Amino acid sequence: MFRVRYFLVVLFCSVFAVLSGCASPPIPEADAKAIDTLSPLHRSGRFAIRAEEFSRNPEAVQGGFVWSDRGQLLTLDLTNPMGAVLARVEVGPQGALLQESNGKVTRASHPDALIRQVLGQEIPVSGLRAWMRGQPAAGSSAEGVSRSSGHITQLRQNGWSIELARYDAQGPRLLILTRQDGERTVTLRLVIDQN
Repeated sequence: MFRVRYFLVVLFCSVFAVLSGCASPPIPEADAKAIDTLSPLHRSGRFAIRAEEFSRNPEAVQGGFVWSDRGQLLTLDLTNPMGAVLARVEVGPQGALLQESNGKVTRASHPDALIRQVLGQEIPVSGLRAWMRGQPAAGSSAEGVSRSSGHITQLRQNGWSIELARYDAQGPRLLILTRQDGERTVTLRLVIDQN
């Protein structure tokens, strides 16, 4: 059975995996340097994650988020629908840290290691940092790329089907990511607030 903790880990690792090169294969050095030079990106909004598995009731969690990407350091605060902080995630050159609302802190050298530590299983994630900017992730090929008015609207990458819409000057304000792992389907929806 899925738990809220599962959803939080999937969300934050989706966000941060590309930062520290945790996905296989590792981010090439040139791509890592490009990440460091990205302009700061600050976004806030709402998230919803839904997991469906054959012969089980669907499970879901939703809430808010505040994303702060400052190149070398990314911070993500996840809140419940009432605004209480569920978790804070920080990833930078020193590794990944998950601080839960109950005070529990989990550290790892990179987000994939943190997933294994918290969940006891592998979940391949990477790319959301680039997708938040309306770009394919560096270091792996993207398939099925569709564009409209110069913006990417759909692509498949790293096992995810991605829809991007409602662009503003910083990137898409609607992201819908879907992943099929055997009989389990996970859908992550991010809606960015208007500035």
